[in-house]
Amino acid sequence: MRRLYTLLLYALLPGVLLRLAWRARREPAYLAHLLERFGHHPGAPDRPVIWIHAVSVGETRAAAPLIQALRRCHPDHSILLTHMTPTGRATGRQLYGDTVLQAYCPYDYPFAIRAFLRHVRPRLALIMETEVWPNLVAACRKAGVPVWLVNARLSERSARRYQRFGPLSRATFAALTGVAAQTEADAARLKALGAKHVVVTGNLKFDITPPAEAERHACALRQRLGGRPVLLAASTREGEEAQLLDALALCAVPDLLVVIVPRHPQRFDEVAALLARRGIPFQRRSEDAPLASHTRVLLGDSMGEMFAYYGAADVAIMGGSLLPHGGQNLIEACAMGTPVILGPHTFNFAQAAQDALAAGAALRVGDAGEAVRAACRLLGDPKRRAAMGQAGRQFAAAHRGATERTLAAIEASQGRG
Repeated sequence: MRRLYTLLLYALLPGVLLRLAWRARREPAYLAHLLERFGHHPGAPDRPVIWIHAVSVGETRAAAPLIQALRRCHPDHSILLTHMTPTGRATGRQLYGDTVLQAYCPYDYPFAIRAFLRHVRPRLALIMETEVWPNLVAACRKAGVPVWLVNARLSERSARRYQRFGPLSRATFAALTGVAAQTEADAARLKALGAKHVVVTGNLKFDITPPAEAERHACALRQRLGGRPVLLAASTREGEEAQLLDALALCAVPDLLVVIVPRHPQRFDEVAALLARRGIPFQRRSEDAPLASHTRVLLGDSMGEMFAYYGAADVAIMGGSLLPHGGQNLIEACAMGTPVILGPHTFNFAQAAQDALAAGAALRVGDAGEAVRAACRLLGDPKRRAAMGQAGRQFAAAHRGATERTLAAIEASQGRG
């Protein structure tokens, strides 16, 4: 099956290159470092390497506590962080600077994987969340490189997709050295796909504590917003902004300011164009201009400010959950004490969403209209907002410790090996 899969990959190579070129029309950075995607990396590491693969922005941010812990435990090693997207790479540079090495992960062609492994010679490979590639795992196993899937999550939808490739999926998951799963449900689905050494360690994202300057940054942003009631639409996905704007037309909260932060930076201009077409007075955060009194929407087109956005908001509607995208990470909002409103689609963060709802840190609604109505009610109820915010902080604090458990599981497996 893996041979057939590899032949198919080679047949699709022209399409892969065309897709890169197509995406580069909107994000030219897709064509930068192109040879890295095929295993060519200039300059060999001068120290032993621990390799962490984080596909894009969410996985790169989730890796932060793990990277910090690995640097403490293995100061004689270099950390190599690989990505598949330019935004993931930019986030890694912003978060970690030159304290880690960075590159694109090679595509799953055997020649590219072999060249990458010969060059990097990793002592350990840690794959974040769900990015499992058959040839990569097989090549690492042949080269004697332990491969762990960490912070692993697998929704029912994703599990069904893997099951379509039956023997290939089972062989790939069985070849993993170990899996550190977020929840018991994730662990059960991964075991059903063939993973053999699975432990439940929790969600690393709970270990991402707000930076020391987060509260100060949030207060400064809040002051710039002029003390107006602030509704944050956080990490919105395509189609959700239009639905929210439709519903907000009926919102009666006086002087309300809506802050919209699209999930993907390449959509900043798209959302700006949407606001302009609708004649909605808006400003862009990147312009760093004083907020005008007539401005109704602040477009959060800056990077690295999510903690500040959450801290400056009175209520947050979580993007990705209003349409079937699976939801985005609500943990940072809870850690900042911001009440969260979730739509019906949270399968990517099912356990965290369920636990936040049970803790009283979040509310569940059926669609964008209900989300805006619930937000308007909360904006008029400061006592309930305060109670939800406190519940959110307690919820985030209670679930920490995944980093320590993950490292313990990895170390124990290496001791057995």
